Amino acid sequence: MTLLPNSPRTARFVRCAAAALALMFLSAAPAGAQTMGTASGLPLPRFVSLKTDRVNLREGPSKDHPSLWIYQRAGLPVEITAEFEIWYKIRDSEGTEGWVLHSLLSGRRTGLVGPSKSPVNIMLYSKPGATGQASAALQPGVIGSIKTCDGQWCRIQGEEFDGYIPQTNLWGVYPDEKVN
Repeated sequence: MTLLPNSPRTARFVRCAAAALALMFLSAAPAGAQTMGTASGLPLPRFVSLKTDRVNLREGPSKDHPSLWIYQRAGLPVEITAEFEIWYKIRDSEGTEGWVLHSLLSGRRTGLVGPSKSPVNIMLYSKPGATGQASAALQPGVIGSIKTCDGQWCRIQGEEFDGYIPQTNLWGVYPDEKVN
């Protein structure tokens, strides 16, 4: 392959090489360690949600890379694991990873109820702790806005529900994480 100065192919090669170096640097951090994002200055990893009903998940950090997947569910929680300029590498609850444009993500915290494929409904309570009155039974896959988490229980809210759920039954919040 011949690379010419100021050609689109050269620019793409340089962007891809820089992304690869950034990923190598970020992956060198110990497991569980929070590193600072290269573009936003925010900690990595972190949870956010999809802003729109159509989000292309790309193979690499540019529109030149092919789409691997198209998400069609606004509010779906995703985890940002890396950043490169205006592109964020995300992972969903099933472990699928790819790159999305930063403007397609929202800082709004949401949680996916019972992300496992178990058909068992998850109880929502009127107050934290299983001693509260059960206020709803949520099916796995329901998305709710995370209002607060105390490290054990999270208050989530949706169109027809508002209550507390054990934090371990949500994907979109880390174990023992506190959200205000």
